Amino acid sequence: MSRRFAAVAVVLLLLPLASCGYALAGRGSSLPTNIRVIGIPLFTNVTSVFDVEQALTQRVRLEFISRGKYRVVSEETGADAVLKGEISAITLRTTAFTQEQQASRYEITVVVKVELKDNTGKILFENPAQTFREEYEVTTGQAAGDASFLGQNQNALERLSNDFAKTVVSAILEAF
Repeated sequence: MSRRFAAVAVVLLLLPLASCGYALAGRGSSLPTNIRVIGIPLFTNVTSVFDVEQALTQRVRLEFISRGKYRVVSEETGADAVLKGEISAITLRTTAFTQEQQASRYEITVVVKVELKDNTGKILFENPAQTFREEYEVTTGQAAGDASFLGQNQNALERLSNDFAKTVVSAILEAF
């Protein structure tokens, strides 16, 4: 009887070690433990759309800060890792028209090259073409070919920036 009791006790003690490894989403990190400070300089914008890099960079910084594990700085100096982004393309496509055949809804597509390197130059994460889409209604008098279209629709820019930041930071921290 005591052998059976001992066997059951051993199984019960070892059972937690065989668990599934469940963890709360958004709290894990696949980054090395020596990374504590992440430098996120202003993203490069090679498109003709003004100030998109400001919004995307700021949201990525805030998303890292909201995770609570890292100190975020806006320069490379003193950082354990540096996240760089380059906005390589922004395209606009009309998705709906009014009865007068004027554009009433657009889809914006933004393509960003993202790369995170540690201070030795080792690439920890990269995506050469992170792509995001957002639809938005046109405000009166807004022209389709106007390079400032995104600046005129701050809600679309905010939604796009939020989605971009959450996706990129989750991919980096959770190794997706």
